[in-house]
Amino acid sequence: MNATLRTLGLAALAVAVWYLCRYANEPHSVRGIEAPATEFSAARAEDTLARILGPERPHPAGTAENVAVRARIVNEFAKLGIDAKPYRAMGCTYGARYGAMECATVTDLIAEVKKGEGKAIVLLAHYDSVPAGPGAADDGSGVVSVLETVRALKARGLPGKHPILAVLTDGEEYGLLGAASFLHNPKLKARVGAVVNVEARGNRGPSLLFQTSDGNGPLIDLYAKNARRYATSSLFVEIYKLLPNDTDLTLFIREGITSFNYAFSENVAHYHTPLDTRANLSRATLQHQGENMLDTATGLGNADFASLKGGNDVYLSILGVALPRIPQWLALPLVLLLFVALAFASAIARERKMRWDQQLLSFAMPPVLLVGCALAGWGLYTITQLVSAMPDPTYAYPVTFRVALAFAVAGITLAVSSMAPPHGLARGAWLWLAGLGVATAAFVPGISPYFLIPGLFASILLLFAARSRNRWLGRFGQIALLAAAGLNLVIWLALVAAGETLMGLKLHPLFTIPAAFGLVAIVPLLAIDPLNPRTRRRFVAVCFLVAVGASAVAGLIPSYSEVAPQRLNLSYVEDHTSSRTLWAADASAPLPDTLRAAAKFSAEPELPYPVAFQKAYVASAGKFLFPAPGATATVAPHRVTIALRGSEHAEQMFLVVPKTAGLKAVGIGDWSVPVKPGNIHSGSTIIGCLTKDCRDATVTLDIGSTKPFDILFGERRFGLPSQGKKLLEARPNTAVPSQLGDGTILFSKLRIED
Repeated sequence: MNATLRTLGLAALAVAVWYLCRYANEPHSVRGIEAPATEFSAARAEDTLARILGPERPHPAGTAENVAVRARIVNEFAKLGIDAKPYRAMGCTYGARYGAMECATVTDLIAEVKKGEGKAIVLLAHYDSVPAGPGAADDGSGVVSVLETVRALKARGLPGKHPILAVLTDGEEYGLLGAASFLHNPKLKARVGAVVNVEARGNRGPSLLFQTSDGNGPLIDLYAKNARRYATSSLFVEIYKLLPNDTDLTLFIREGITSFNYAFSENVAHYHTPLDTRANLSRATLQHQGENMLDTATGLGNADFASLKGGNDVYLSILGVALPRIPQWLALPLVLLLFVALAFASAIARERKMRWDQQLLSFAMPPVLLVGCALAGWGLYTITQLVSAMPDPTYAYPVTFRVALAFAVAGITLAVSSMAPPHGLARGAWLWLAGLGVATAAFVPGISPYFLIPGLFASILLLFAARSRNRWLGRFGQIALLAAAGLNLVIWLALVAAGETLMGLKLHPLFTIPAAFGLVAIVPLLAIDPLNPRTRRRFVAVCFLVAVGASAVAGLIPSYSEVAPQRLNLSYVEDHTSSRTLWAADASAPLPDTLRAAAKFSAEPELPYPVAFQKAYVASAGKFLFPAPGATATVAPHRVTIALRGSEHAEQMFLVVPKTAGLKAVGIGDWSVPVKPGNIHSGSTIIGCLTKDCRDATVTLDIGSTKPFDILFGERRFGLPSQGKKLLEARPNTAVPSQLGDGTILFSKLRIED
């Protein structure tokens, strides 16, 4: 009975820690309109957001609604006694990975909050939205965070020694174009001393400090001294480096400017969709985001910008209340030291000499647990996918699959607890954790705190316990093992909780790996007073039966809901190069039956038009509805000048230049951008001019080829023609447009030859 109670008690501890981490991961406080004028109030910010967004329509760059939102923002600054001046200019960015260049004439808002000489603190957000959604969170929350921060700073008398600029950029959603146009102006760029950027990739969750400029040691110190609730990790920085995502701050960081980047990312199902509304934006999240901006700006107020450059730190927030951090260069020697300390502690705590096979199994336990949990996660997810026949079956309802993962991990943890004596298992667990700390500190330092912090705590406790009565297996020793395991569990399960937030679009089965890291130190405690073999086998069998059953049930649950809908854009395409018209429906998931019944869509998806990065199901659309877009080319040696002639309804224009052209640079307006053909797609370069004034744009191409080639060109309009009404009605309530939304694409080609 004691063994059963111990097992159930340790299981209850793991569950309790999980819910603690989930709770601690979320912001909870909200300041009302009665909050002191010197403080940030989410209620006041939300009221401002309501006035700015008005009818809550999409307001991408270059649209009439974008102009209306900008005017309302200018009015909010005027209420604060601040003149927000528009800065209209061309902005361009180029992404070599996708071979895509985006340009547009955008209008930033620049407000002189606190005048003065020298470098300024820039409070940065963007006010445009994607065409598919009203952008209440992304980035209306950022706009009102800036405005409410400015109001609070004015109430404090604008303390600090530095000027303050509020910069609200346009065209961020089209490729960071507002930030590009701002930094393209040498005088504006020269004014920037430090930047605090606020963004959103969802509408709930904590405001994460997920990126800083390089040499972040002084920046993390400033954050630690000023933030009220911590939500950060050097691991987030490592993850963000691997992602294709960018924000406006990316361009400022490239310029070597001191920078802080905050964002929240929970409930990503609403991101860049019509569901990104004020009603769905968490006030607690808005409060945390705004406090981060206000507190960081306050910390920067009296800081010497030159002193904010230093070495990098590795760091980790614990339950929002602690932020241990060390210089990155110190991580490796420190983790080497704790490895030696743990090895020494395990040597002097040894109860008896173990057989060679027991020693081998002791050190084999951690990798067996990790591999077993990873395989279980993959296997269960495969079952769920096979049952559902959907690519992301847990998108709308993740709870059932989360239960499956939990029981699988529990069963594997219990199974490996019989591999070796408890002392050997403790030694294997902690030496493995310390060893991985050494490896990560050497090669991926941002991850090292997850091993270093619990390892340091464990080394101190276990060294003392090694000299106590009965060593690690005595009362004090077990308390030491439990305390060390508890901290390790908190750190790793907090990462699992944060991982779900960061991954967003998919409940990734590899979340079982950090869970296994957290549970590895629990295994020796299960072995001290073990279940008898028969009972243990029954427990393990039940865990796996529940896991498999829950994963199958998860596959039977709908993958999408009205709250977490499928992303499904519809397009009408006219290909004037082949006299083909078609309807296209995104193929990231199987096509809903209602849509398949509305048109004869293809069984297999294809790329429906030349600027599509995602395959779609297509159906014939009958006769042409619109005239072909126009363009003329002037050819000179190694240079082609193309004059675009879009229709009055064109919202965007595009060119597709093949790899055979040997494209070297693209010129538009006062921008000349070098390009490198050879992206992950066809090798072609896609040039997008993304606002209405691009209808008559002129683009110059510096080329290397002297042979003839074809350039595809065209226009994009928002929405479908009236003939698409049947398809719009057939799209179910569990599907919504996203990103660019529904559209009409017309394209033709130009033959380029001398």
